[in-house]
Amino acid sequence: MRTIELRPGLNFVWSPDPADVQTQGETNPAAQDDVGHGAGKSLFCRLLRYCLGEDRFAPEAQRPSIARTFLTGWVSAEVMLHGRLWGVLRPLSVGRGHFAVEGVLPEELFDLLAEPTGMTPLLQAIENQVLTPDVAKRIAGLRTHDAWRVALAWLTRDQECRFDHVLDWRAAESDSESPVRNMSRGRLLDAMRVLIGAIATDEIALQDSVSANTEIHKAHLQQSARREWACSRNRLDIIQALGLASDEVPEGKLGIESLRQAAHRHLAKVSQVSPGANVFNLDDLRQRSREAQQHVSELSGKLAVLQSTLPLHEELQRQYRAELPSISVRLREAEVPVCQICEVPIDRIRAEGCKLSHKLPDLGGLKRRHEAVTQKISQQQTLINDQKAAVASLNQQLPAARTAMNTLRQELSRAEKLSTQRSSAWFNARRLLDDIQRLGADWDTWEQVQKQTAEMAAKIDSDRGQLAAFRDRQATVFNHLSTYFDAIIRLTVGPTASGRVTLDGNGLKLGVQFGGERSSPAIESLKIIAFDLAVMCMSIGGKTQLPAFLLHDSPREADLGLSVYHRLFKMVATLEGQNSSPFQYIVTTTTQPPAVFQKAPWLRLELHGAPASERLLRCDLP
Repeated sequence: MRTIELRPGLNFVWSPDPADVQTQGETNPAAQDDVGHGAGKSLFCRLLRYCLGEDRFAPEAQRPSIARTFLTGWVSAEVMLHGRLWGVLRPLSVGRGHFAVEGVLPEELFDLLAEPTGMTPLLQAIENQVLTPDVAKRIAGLRTHDAWRVALAWLTRDQECRFDHVLDWRAAESDSESPVRNMSRGRLLDAMRVLIGAIATDEIALQDSVSANTEIHKAHLQQSARREWACSRNRLDIIQALGLASDEVPEGKLGIESLRQAAHRHLAKVSQVSPGANVFNLDDLRQRSREAQQHVSELSGKLAVLQSTLPLHEELQRQYRAELPSISVRLREAEVPVCQICEVPIDRIRAEGCKLSHKLPDLGGLKRRHEAVTQKISQQQTLINDQKAAVASLNQQLPAARTAMNTLRQELSRAEKLSTQRSSAWFNARRLLDDIQRLGADWDTWEQVQKQTAEMAAKIDSDRGQLAAFRDRQATVFNHLSTYFDAIIRLTVGPTASGRVTLDGNGLKLGVQFGGERSSPAIESLKIIAFDLAVMCMSIGGKTQLPAFLLHDSPREADLGLSVYHRLFKMVATLEGQNSSPFQYIVTTTTQPPAVFQKAPWLRLELHGAPASERLLRCDLP
C-alpha cells in the first residue's frame, strides 16, 4: 500500500494545513475538506515504534477497525543496526506471528510464515550492540528487554504528552503498553541518566537504598507521632484520674515516676475502711440474713396453716354440738321407754303385758353414743383453743421476726455496697498503677522510635551527601550536555539566549535565559526538543548508550514562533554529512517546514486528511 523510505539525516512526514499553503492566491478545490489532521501522522509514528519493538501500533479503539479492514495486513521495516540489515514483519490483526531476522529483506519473510521468530532477536541485538548488557541490566523492568522499550519511549515521545515535561514519554491514552507508564519520574530519571552515562552502578544501589530508607523514615515519623499522641493522652488521663493538676507533674520520664508514687498513695488511701463498716464478714452476714428470712417464712407458713384450718375445726364442733341434743332426748326416752307402737310405758306393759310390740330401745348404746359426742366436743374445743393460742403467738412473733429480717437485709445491703465501692476503688487504683506501667513502656518505645528516626535521618543525609558526590563526579556528562543544549538554544532562539541542563537533588532542570529566565508552554516544549536534540548530538559522538535516532511527532506548540521552529530544522540540517549522515531525525508535522525542506531528500512523505486515498492507509476506517 505504501513504501516509505527514511534516510539518515533529517526526514519530514508532512500533512499540510491548507491555510498554511500558499498557491499564489489560488485555493486548491481538492483540499477544501482537508484540515491537515487525521491523515495518519501519529499512526505512522506508532507503526514505526511497533517495528522497533513496542507492543501496540494504535490505541485500543482504533486497532479493531484496522484489523477488520486489513485482515491479512502487515507492516514491515528494514532496520539497519551497526551496518547490518534486519528484516521486520509484524501483523496488523491478531492470530499471526511476528518476525525479526538478520540479513533478510522483509518480503523474504513471507516464505517463513510458519516459523515466527518474535521480536526477541532484534531486541536482544539492540540491547547487546547499542545499550550494552551492563546498561540493560541497570534499567530494571517487569519483562525481558524492557530496557530497550524504555529507551524507545524516550526516543519516540507520544504526541499526547505534548512535550510538557522532559520525563513524559508515554501517555496512558496511547495504549502503548510501554513499561514507562508504570515508572515513577525518579525511576525514569535514573533510566535517562543510565542511558547517557551520567550514573554509576554504585549510585543506583545507593539511590535505591535512599529511597527505601526514606520510606522507612517516613514510617518511623508516623509511628513516632502516634506514640507521642498516645503517651500524651494516657498521661493526661492518669493525671485526671488521680485528681492532680498538669503543672504538678514533671515533664518527661521523671513525671512517670511521680505519677507512680501518687498512684501508690491513692491505692493505700482507698484500701482503708471507714470505722464501723463491716465489710470483712459478709458471708456470716449473708447467712444470718438468709436464716432470718427463712424464720419469717416458717412463721408465716404456720400462721397461714392455722388460720386456714381453724374454721374447719369450729364448724366440726358446731356439728357435734348440734348432734348432742337429739342424743340426750333419746337417752332420756330410753331410760323410761314407751312402746313405739301403742305409746304405752314399758313398765305398764310389763305389768299388764302388751299384745302389739316386743321391741325395746338400746339404752347402753345410747349412753355410749352420748358420751362419745360429748368427749369429741370437749376435744374439739381444746384443739380450737390451742390453735387460737398458736395464732395469737405467731401474730406476736412475726413483727419482731420481720423487723429482724429487714434490719439484717439493710445491714447486708450497706455492707455489700461498701465492699463494692471499696473493691471498685481499689481495682481502679490498682489499674492506674498498671496504666502507669504501660505508659512507661510506651514512653520507652517512643524514645526508641525517636532514636531510630534520628539515626535513619542521619543515614539518609549521609547517603544523600554521597549521592551529591556522585552527581559531582558525573558533572562532566551534564557539562557536555549543557554545551550542546546551549548551542541549540542560541542557534534557534538567538545569540543572546543561553541554555543550561542541571541535575540536583530535586531532579533534572532545563533552563533558558533570554532577557531573564523564560518559562511558557512554548518555551517548555522548545526546551524538551532542544534537550532531545542535544542528547542526539552526544549520541553522534558516541557519548551515550543510545542510537543517534530521534522521532518527534508534531513537536510545535501553538504559540511557538514559526521562525524558531524553522531554525530548529535548519540547525539539524547542518549536522548532515555530504554523503552520509551520522544520525536519523524524523519529524511529523502539520505546520509547513521551511521551504527548502518541502522537497526531496528531506520530505519523505506527504499526507492529507482528505480525500481518503491521501491518508496513510488510503481508506476510511469503519
